[in-house]
Amino acid sequence: MTQQFNGSFEGKVAFVTGAGSGIGRATAIAFARAGAAVTAVDLSQHGLEETARLIDAAGGKVLSVVCNVTDSKAIKAAVEKTVATFGSLDCAFNNAGIEQQVATLPEIEEDVWDRVLAVNLKSVYLCMKHQLNVMLKHGGGAIVNTSSGAGVMAIQGQSAYCASKFGVTAISKCAALEHAGKGIRINALCPGIIDTEMMSRFTGDTEEGRARVIAQEPVGRMGRPEEIANAVLWLCSEQAGFVTGHAMIMDGGQTAGI
Repeated sequence: MTQQFNGSFEGKVAFVTGAGSGIGRATAIAFARAGAAVTAVDLSQHGLEETARLIDAAGGKVLSVVCNVTDSKAIKAAVEKTVATFGSLDCAFNNAGIEQQVATLPEIEEDVWDRVLAVNLKSVYLCMKHQLNVMLKHGGGAIVNTSSGAGVMAIQGQSAYCASKFGVTAISKCAALEHAGKGIRINALCPGIIDTEMMSRFTGDTEEGRARVIAQEPVGRMGRPEEIANAVLWLCSEQAGFVTGHAMIMDGGQTAGI
């Protein structure tokens, strides 16, 4: 069992995208358990309902918002609803993302390319754009964006996904420099192979598929969503007060050789 983050976010407000499953759900629950009021954002109403149920069961406060993270007006409205409901916005985890099926660059259709870049990269830009406007008015905050091991190294057959995640790493660093003196810290988190619904789709949800990806992990297993959640909370906490503009790799040693 993964140990929970033991810090406190009492009186804080956290905004989590992709909160209907996987890493996003684990992080939304972790924030709630640590005392934060949580806005859980996802395109899936069913996924959000389950996340909200789990937060309620843990005694937390949650606002569920069904939202297309590639829609600027929808994101702006979700951020404004967060402030109207909870009074502020202190932490954000911009985590919504989709996978790319294995394909060489010439094989990738333009609509696939556009969708991967929109969901994985444009959404982070839109979220930060509206979150930062609020945080600047409220005197500071902390943002973590989900990049990937594919945001620091090239992977064959993953041109669109790598482009999107390298982009997340880059804009996180750029925005961190722009806001370092304004009380706002911004970091990217780069998970490796994590045992989520997305990974199940990528592997075909077969024992052979799981074994194939686990073989890429020097530690010999997939990561757990709760392990990533702990890192997000640490990066958003005062314990990480001197950390900004960083791309934290959590991949079981997968990229250690680059």
